[in-house]
Amino acid sequence: MSGDGYDRILLPTDGSEATLAAVEEAGRVAALSDATVYVLSVADTRNRFESPTAGLAADAWEQAEHERAEAAIDAAVDALPDDVPTERAIREGIPKTEVLAAVEEADADLVVMGTHGRTGLDHYLIGSVTERVVRNSPVPVLTVRAEE
Repeated sequence: MSGDGYDRILLPTDGSEATLAAVEEAGRVAALSDATVYVLSVADTRNRFESPTAGLAADAWEQAEHERAEAAIDAAVDALPDDVPTERAIREGIPKTEVLAAVEEADADLVVMGTHGRTGLDHYLIGSVTERVVRNSPVPVLTVRAEE
């Protein structure tokens, strides 16, 4: 960490509304700290067996997940201030595990993640990942609540 702020901010995104508030906050913190934002999306490799698309061939599922991850990263990078340097990464696997692995891979000194007050499917997708990262991250995690 530099004397007056952060150097590398990890911004996990799944392209959902909840992550958009986190993108804005990451942009603000990065601009104040002259930090690079490492934008991460995880292609979730496990859902193909437990989702409505279970009939999809494995490679078609992975292709769709990669396209979703790519689109999520593009949307986040587009929403960040133009003068904030960014790096992009797609990891494959279980989101909460991959986000934690990316903290070290990116040499991040801050994680910025979206969250919200809901339960159910949305909680499963964002809430449980954020919760797991908050509990296990070796660096500070800034959670940003989505506008309801």
